[in-house]
Amino acid sequence: MRIVKLLALAGMAAMCAVAQQTDDASLAKAAQNPIAKLISVPIQNNLNFGLGPYDRIQNITNIQPVIPVTIGKWNLINRTIMPVTRQPDISSPEGSVFGLGDINHTTFISPAQPGRVVWGVGPSITLRSATDDMLGSGKWSAGPSAVALTMPGKWVIGALVSNVWSFAGDSERAAVNAFLLQYFVNYNLPKGWYLSSAPIITANWKAKNGRWTVPFGGGVGRVFRIGKQAMNAQVQAFGSSVRPENGPSWTLRMQLQFLFPK
Repeated sequence: MRIVKLLALAGMAAMCAVAQQTDDASLAKAAQNPIAKLISVPIQNNLNFGLGPYDRIQNITNIQPVIPVTIGKWNLINRTIMPVTRQPDISSPEGSVFGLGDINHTTFISPAQPGRVVWGVGPSITLRSATDDMLGSGKWSAGPSAVALTMPGKWVIGALVSNVWSFAGDSERAAVNAFLLQYFVNYNLPKGWYLSSAPIITANWKAKNGRWTVPFGGGVGRVFRIGKQAMNAQVQAFGSSVRPENGPSWTLRMQLQFLFPK
């Protein structure tokens, strides 16, 4: 009788372990989906190396809460990016400015019951919120944004694109016409681990030369739990194959994301 009970307990433990792994795999895919119906708070730190003639280092920490709201047949995915930046003086080997940059907010409208291709479209607005002229454009900007992805098997593959134009702000500052494309390719492994490549390609259409920044690279991440709190940690490195004259030669990105599944 005792042996039977032990076998039953072992079976239950095995079933719980399988269920936990399945839940972790689903959660990993949701964390990799920019428009998932999942409340999350990513804290992303970007170290940009090799800026200017003195090879200065820029540090940008993005606090990026994502809050979905369901209205009938549609999800409204509210995504805010608040950059806290240490900006070096690239014309000098010393000196830097620290503070808040321009905050960006995007609301994606997405079907509550998506098909094989998950998509979302909506407006993106950049606020004139920088605490120093070196940390922002001095402009209010807005434009369209869109995202599309698919999740076949262990893969999560997609892209996010936006373009914003300035419409108000400091008349003495340069106008803004900025493009962003982030493609992402994730391959999920057992126990919450995954491989990822999600570089951010940008273009400044107002620049006469050196409009583009085109990085390539990737890294690894894992979904895990501390107590009941689900979390997603990742690290990626990118080298810039194309960059402006004073742009970064490579970037190290580290992210810790707090997940709040329902």
